[in-house]
Amino acid sequence: MTAPLTPPHQPTPHDSAWPAPHPAQPDPDGAPSTATELRQAAVVTGVSAVAGVLLGLLWLWLAPRVQLVSDGKAVFLKDGEGESAIGTDGTFVLLALGFGALAAALVFLIHRHGGIALVLGLALGGVLGSLLAWGVGVWLGPERDVVAHAKRVGPDVFFEAPLELNMAAAAMLAWPIAAMIVHLALTALFGPRDPEPEDGPWPPAPTRQG
Repeated sequence: MTAPLTPPHQPTPHDSAWPAPHPAQPDPDGAPSTATELRQAAVVTGVSAVAGVLLGLLWLWLAPRVQLVSDGKAVFLKDGEGESAIGTDGTFVLLALGFGALAAALVFLIHRHGGIALVLGLALGGVLGSLLAWGVGVWLGPERDVVAHAKRVGPDVFFEAPLELNMAAAAMLAWPIAAMIVHLALTALFGPRDPEPEDGPWPPAPTRQG
């Protein structure tokens, strides 16, 4: 009887020399699924849009008023060089920037893992909220029919001009831009980090037994 040429504990030349692939890294602890992120984004959009009512009320309260006066034939600005019209736009933009930053901070505190869906929800909600705020301010503000208003108050009587946005397009973008920038900054600074993959030692290639 002869002993085997290859001991049982030694690898044979036909054994595979390739190491096992690294296991897939799990998702960060507590990261929501795609469906959950979409639901969260829908809630963020809806809440942001409803918050536009508060923005509209604050705009109506804080915006400077443009004074008009009629001579019985035409309507004129009380102060031809006044900056009330610019102040009306500036008040809306500043309030919208604050609402956007606050919305982003609240969303980050509640949903620390973030996600593109939440950012898009903040942007869409900001646009809808700004549109609603604009509508609320105009609807609850001074009468929009300037001619009828001037006839009712009579000549040489000052009255308030309708609440308007001269730079409406730019004002509508203030909220969503502020929300996206603040949220992305908070996520980059304080968001969870993905775990680093751990590389195992590369096994040496087996040697052929003579």
